[in-house]
Amino acid sequence: MKKTLSLLAFSVNLLFTASASWAQTSSALGRADFRDNCASCHGLTGKGDGPMRSALVKPPADLTTIARRNGGQFPQELIWELIDGRWSGDGGPHGSREMPVWGQEFKKRAMGQPGDSSVTAEWSARNRIISLLKYLEDIQVK
Repeated sequence: MKKTLSLLAFSVNLLFTASASWAQTSSALGRADFRDNCASCHGLTGKGDGPMRSALVKPPADLTTIARRNGGQFPQELIWELIDGRWSGDGGPHGSREMPVWGQEFKKRAMGQPGDSSVTAEWSARNRIISLLKYLEDIQVK
């Protein structure tokens, strides 16, 4: 498990470093993806008060307090894994959790583009997750 987390941390660090030159990522792109994909459950401000909240078994988290709940640090690797969802081993679009497996979903959407390969679709999915992470870091309460 420790080796897996170290590898994941290295991969996330590499992605943050390489993504700036490989493809555009930004908090603004993350905000747009959040609005389109996450706000129905987490609310437009990320406080867990989206219109689908009452339909869920477990209430969505307040995403503005992630750093506060983690000793003042935003845990990028943990949040990456929660958003991506493919590392959990759960199958299906939601796995055994209510939140969609966004890594799988973003990659599937990118494969719908003419000429996209599995590799470019994977990079597209990762860049979208990086943008979401940037946005979530920006909305943390101080």
